[in-house]
Amino acid sequence: MSTKENKMGVMRVKKLIISMSLPMMISMLVQALYNVVDSIFVARISENALTAVTLAFPMQNFMFSIGAGTGVGVNAMLSRALGEKKFDESDLAANNGLFLTFISAFVFMFIGLFLSGPFIATQTGNPEIIAYGKQYLGIICVFSYGLYFQMMFERLLQSTGLTLYSMVSQIVGAVTNIILDPIMIFGLFGLPALGVRGAALATVIGQSVAATLGLMMNLRVNKEIRFSLKKVLSLNGEMVRKIYAVGVPSILMMSIGSIMTYCMNKILIAFSNTATAVFGVYFKLQSFFFLPVFGLNNGLIPVLAYNYGARRKDRVIEALKFSVTLALVIMAAGTLVMNLFPKELLGLFNASQDMMGIGVPALRIISLHFPVAAAAIIIGSTFQAFAQSIYSLITSIARQLVALIPAAWLLSLTGNVNNVWWAFMISEVVSLTMTLVFFRKLYREKIEDL
Repeated sequence: MSTKENKMGVMRVKKLIISMSLPMMISMLVQALYNVVDSIFVARISENALTAVTLAFPMQNFMFSIGAGTGVGVNAMLSRALGEKKFDESDLAANNGLFLTFISAFVFMFIGLFLSGPFIATQTGNPEIIAYGKQYLGIICVFSYGLYFQMMFERLLQSTGLTLYSMVSQIVGAVTNIILDPIMIFGLFGLPALGVRGAALATVIGQSVAATLGLMMNLRVNKEIRFSLKKVLSLNGEMVRKIYAVGVPSILMMSIGSIMTYCMNKILIAFSNTATAVFGVYFKLQSFFFLPVFGLNNGLIPVLAYNYGARRKDRVIEALKFSVTLALVIMAAGTLVMNLFPKELLGLFNASQDMMGIGVPALRIISLHFPVAAAAIIIGSTFQAFAQSIYSLITSIARQLVALIPAAWLLSLTGNVNNVWWAFMISEVVSLTMTLVFFRKLYREKIEDL
């Protein structure tokens, strides 16, 4: 094993952040594109089909949370071990992460087979929406191995600075999905029209293609990790504990998003199915701006963890300042786009006049919180990088459960759905305030004396 210094310890910080984050930001933009394209095609089936996909989102987000949180734990342990030149420990983190990924996929296969229909039925009594939702969510869950292994293989590439390969993997999967969507939904080239089943199948095929490519890239180019089937199949209890010490708070933090979207669906469907569909459209559109910021966040975490392990305070601070500035620019652009072009954005989803009436003010009001969210996301990356994810968990609970849902419910009592959207700004102000308080504490305890 070479002891050559990793680029995360020697490259100029701004260049390092760009080189680590840009491929992930691009891949996240592609991810956002195929999420939007998926819903654009589903909306051509009917508004009920679009609503069904919206109601499936909380479970999909929960699936993603399990994979992403486990990946955060593996990423943090692996990057820190590399920074400290503990190569056996970094190998152990990678191999154990693969076994944990397999377990996650198996659990959601069971959920897809037996619980997808009942889950949708808890949110609506409309039989057509329930049928569409069961078809879509069942396939997504049963074949979740593609999602989970794609995410883990990408995390392993990111942990060692090979973010370009991670980007290629995700882009290939996304493009596969985009190409297959219209073919499988509408039955092009002589194939049967599968409707929402086609949308789900296109998604899982794209994820499986990306997972396969990610495996090949790790085996060929990821020289800082040594893979072993024996190590994959033999869990190390102490390493699993370390992974989930970081990962479980992250899983819980992201899973709170599932509870939030589930509760928002329940609040909005009391107004109309259209209001719920608008919320689903918003979530697809906002991913064009949030996902690149999360890509920046994912590129920043290993840089912070590595330089914390190497005790380079100057690089930690510079990386954080630069990333906050970049995130603010991205999110300010998002606010501008949603305020200037709401009708055009909604028109992509075959929006009816009712959907336009609800959707235009919704996009304009909700997007005002984007810059506030950007600062909270990037500053909060220090909590994960320095194995203090509990702070992220507390902040996320406060933002999405303590602030957002009660505020949305109280505002819904006014009888005007437009008032509900202001709950997002209220919750983000709470989030940023708490993030700054925790960061000040973390700075004194972890960074100041480096």
